[in-house]
Amino acid sequence: MKILLTTTSFQDTPGKHHDLLEASGLDVVRARGPLTEAALLEIIEEHNGFDGLLNGDDAITARVIDAAQAARTPLKVIAKYGIGLDSIDVAHATAKRIPVLFTPGVNHTTVAEHAFGLMIGLVKHFWVHLSAVKAGKWTRITGNELAGKRLAVLGMGRIGKEVIKRAVAFDMHPIAFDLYWDEEFALKYGVERAASLEEAIAGADIVSLHMNLTPENRGFINSERIARMKEGAIIINTARGGLIDEAAVAEACRSGRLGGYGADVLDKEPMVAPHPFQEIDNILITPHVGSRTFESVERQAMRAVKNIVNFLMCDGDFIQANKC
Repeated sequence: MKILLTTTSFQDTPGKHHDLLEASGLDVVRARGPLTEAALLEIIEEHNGFDGLLNGDDAITARVIDAAQAARTPLKVIAKYGIGLDSIDVAHATAKRIPVLFTPGVNHTTVAEHAFGLMIGLVKHFWVHLSAVKAGKWTRITGNELAGKRLAVLGMGRIGKEVIKRAVAFDMHPIAFDLYWDEEFALKYGVERAASLEEAIAGADIVSLHMNLTPENRGFINSERIARMKEGAIIINTARGGLIDEAAVAEACRSGRLGGYGADVLDKEPMVAPHPFQEIDNILITPHVGSRTFESVERQAMRAVKNIVNFLMCDGDFIQANKC
């Protein structure tokens, strides 16, 4: 059995996941993702296909799936290392009867912590202060506290809930919107329920995005919605870069209409220069490392390896008996 491993945090972070993958006996071909459609097609052709893909945010399009299935070694399974499936044409894979496996419930703690790091960095003007001091200057800008601020959480899933727990500890006032409302959780943490996404962001001091990216919500944060937000509001995005209109956010941060934008994601990764975010001090961008901690990587990687090994090398009886 031969698989293609592309996720870099899996490969670059030591841990038990490497031992588990080696013990599986799978023939592993490694590449440095995220890979484009063209790059994946080239690798598939070069290696005559793979039984499975253990991937990160590679562009697994319909063309890639068709090519992988038609190869000498036809594709049998896609095992996503992570949660978001927007880079995979899941509908096409399903139509071709290729399972798409993923790893929910493994990175909510670290991504929530990262979101708060971005919040603190923006309200305390970390970038300006850090860069000034290292340049031999003593520039000082008055910041703000998080305590008492209204935090809108768009998407109250696992990560959104962890952000809310931390917000309560910071004495913030959480309001949230989610299609599947957890009333018990909301009552426990005093979360106000918004009737819509627009209602949630209206009057919020900070908006934290935790939605899946879909064709319907691509570019959700645009110039029209920014115009209806509170003057000086801050947006945090640890979900997907495509949820915002990057040009609109850049202009709003430059003009002061927004107090800042902190994100761990871009619409196109890695960043391609010139980019509208590069010269704006109140925009903080990290290179999609929100879930990249030793603890989280090992949890994600172990789950992803078990997913692909169980599917490719164990029959259903063994899986049901937890023997594999």
